[in-house]
Amino acid sequence: MTVFNRVESKRRAEDAIYDFVIGAGDGWMRKLEAGQVLRIVDLEGNQAADTLFYDAEQPEDHYSAVATIAAQGNIYLTAGSTLLAESGKELLKIVADTCGRHDTVGGSCSAQSNTVRYAHEKLHMHNCRDTFMLQLAQYGDDRYTKRDLAPNINFFMNVPVTPEGGLQFADGVSSPGAYVELQALTATTALISNCPQLNNPCNAYNPTPVRVLIWDR
Repeated sequence: MTVFNRVESKRRAEDAIYDFVIGAGDGWMRKLEAGQVLRIVDLEGNQAADTLFYDAEQPEDHYSAVATIAAQGNIYLTAGSTLLAESGKELLKIVADTCGRHDTVGGSCSAQSNTVRYAHEKLHMHNCRDTFMLQLAQYGDDRYTKRDLAPNINFFMNVPVTPEGGLQFADGVSSPGAYVELQALTATTALISNCPQLNNPCNAYNPTPVRVLIWDR
């Protein structure tokens, strides 16, 4: 099902309690308290922000694409979507979205998937799975491990499903300055890999920075 549910936010950047730019290909990890709002901004358009969420008190209870898709009856995420953990617990809700549709079935790129999708000589290339693992290692909490790197959300990424059930990594549907806002419904840890992919058009073959802002409400 194709959905473009665009809802603008009334929050002002100058009122944010946190403001940071994640460089092209870099990662970011931070805890959100219940009620806080995270905005992810596609600064130059067509970038993909691979994202995972964890229950901050029980990190093994991470975001579940399957539970989320089943609960909302849609494979795309947009304003109004509630993101569920493996246990069925509600982690966050998308409260604003100017892009209108986000992928949660395409997964993240890895050294292995790059060789399968593209060519063996791509094995060495920077990828989201490696960025995820680096952020988990640097976070300093051994409850977060690579075994909990589940199927993730690809904010701003366009992955249409073919009539045969296959996936296409297509040109992005985002634009410069497009953003998505999520309100934490419980204490939640956010993990982002700002995708470094150079082999498909998800980011126009040109990784660019994204911005993250946080408000208390």
